Amino acid sequence: MGLRAPAEVVAEGLVDFGLGPYVHGTPSRRFPVYTRGNAGEVYPQPVFPLTAAMARGLAGDPARDFFRSTGMVTAVECDEDADVFMGVFGGYTYLNLSVTRVVAIRTPGMSLADADAPFLGSEGRAPVHCPDRRDRNIAATLRGLRYGWRILGATSLPELDDAVVEIATWRDGLPPLEESSDDQLLDAATGMLAMISRIFAVHLAITGGTGIGLDALRRVTGHQGTARRRSRAPDPMSLLGGLGAVDSADPAADLWDLGRLVRSDNGLGTHFDAGLADLNARLRADAAASSFVAAFDRFLGRHGARGPNEWEMGCDVWETAPELPLALVDRMRHADEDHSPEIRGGRRTAEREVAVAEARRRVRFHERWLFDRALRCTMLRTRGRERCKTILVEAIHEGRLRLLELGRRIAERHPGALPDDLWYVTLDEVDDYRRRPGPFAALVSERRAIRNRLLNLEPPFAFSDELPDVGTWERRNRPNTSGEIPVGTVLQGIGGSPGRVRGRVRIVVDPSNPGDLGSGDVLVAPLTDPAWTPLFVPVEAVVVDVGGQMSHAVIVSRELGLPCVVAATGATANLPDGALVEVDGSAGTVTVLEVPVPVNR
Repeated sequence: MGLRAPAEVVAEGLVDFGLGPYVHGTPSRRFPVYTRGNAGEVYPQPVFPLTAAMARGLAGDPARDFFRSTGMVTAVECDEDADVFMGVFGGYTYLNLSVTRVVAIRTPGMSLADADAPFLGSEGRAPVHCPDRRDRNIAATLRGLRYGWRILGATSLPELDDAVVEIATWRDGLPPLEESSDDQLLDAATGMLAMISRIFAVHLAITGGTGIGLDALRRVTGHQGTARRRSRAPDPMSLLGGLGAVDSADPAADLWDLGRLVRSDNGLGTHFDAGLADLNARLRADAAASSFVAAFDRFLGRHGARGPNEWEMGCDVWETAPELPLALVDRMRHADEDHSPEIRGGRRTAEREVAVAEARRRVRFHERWLFDRALRCTMLRTRGRERCKTILVEAIHEGRLRLLELGRRIAERHPGALPDDLWYVTLDEVDDYRRRPGPFAALVSERRAIRNRLLNLEPPFAFSDELPDVGTWERRNRPNTSGEIPVGTVLQGIGGSPGRVRGRVRIVVDPSNPGDLGSGDVLVAPLTDPAWTPLFVPVEAVVVDVGGQMSHAVIVSRELGLPCVVAATGATANLPDGALVEVDGSAGTVTVLEVPVPVNR
């Protein structure tokens, strides 16, 4: 395959949308509304051309497979020649909101707001749904009802059990990195995508089943219906805290233990006090720190696949950048003992058991069987969803390690090439690049520059039909240091985890740079993924700009016993760092009680 000049033809999957040719898909005509809700947790940064091309070329469409399996979306609707259910637009990943809304229309008793809230958020920033005569489909409704009853009746997730075994068997069969040829490295990274696609469809099915269980809980507890009825009904979110065995909360507990080791050892504390720069190397060079290093390596062996943007193979995670989890350990060591995940989680478990007993008592006698099924379904699938995400991330990490090694080898053989240049070529270019990276230098440089520009821009939270021109995008939010927000201001979001506390706002836009976040603080973030989980431990509450009631921030906050408000639009941009606020995780409100006095310069 010969190298094609970018001026003559744009590589497959790359489109010039205003900054130059980058990853950009085709939006659906039938389902025109897309959202960053939930997608922003999974892919917070722009995707790399190589991984996007791998997914597009080899992985199929797991979302289509899932929706077809429910019967709620017709074959014709699934087979449109477009990125119907999810896609990359302007370098950023989006999920289709119209499909979810149409499913709601086809589900008796469900509103569009109910469809938005659990996973995509109901921030009021998404375009309204434009009714279509095809939205209502009796046959699809009947198929969906049969599917829903089957989900509510399930007591186990055998498809997840099979996926766990499949990925473990695949990983065990991989040859060691150092013994793999270049072809084997690439083949392992690309060959896993069919497996990833199948198991991601399982993940989507588990996620959708969680929504079915949550919807049934709302109905049977009276949390849907008239405003008066809802005001007296128990909040279903109070029934889902402190579940235990939730994978995304596990790293926080292990990092807590590492933080306690540092807190109890003056020598370790001295290393951390000296700063995070070169901390990993300093610890490994100190024989007195060997016990901590051994414990830290065990942590990396268990959780090394986690980290910021962990679904994107081109980004660093905890194993490839140990300074990231060490920064989290640094925050953990300053936390008070009562912030222990075990202590907090235990309290929330006890609260949940009381809430479940009270809610069940209130449910009408003839509906208690449905309450029991709905609660079992939601609990089972909440845990299963996080387990499935974990095994997928661990598989993706194996691909990451092999492509990192391949990029390192190419750079070693060809002076001038960088190890991460590989991420900026597409799948149809990769063979030519491996042989002669030199002619790709200008192309790689251009795509790198485009991605860097995208990193500094905030993509539209939602759009309909076509992505707005990149020239209209805003720069990423920065903390409000002016203090110009009136005392008494109430930001309204969605209550994700109950409780009411007061604390000082600490704006964090990057989990690897948490500043002096600690006890007495309220973590305010634009969005969160599992890399943020340990930052929840030392704080009093969590507030997130975007997200739904089944988003990562909510699930982890419920496990750790923290009040949480999501979909608090503009929180990171408008709340001044250091402001005293009250967070009500049941009402979904953040109230400004005191603002810091601006410093005159």
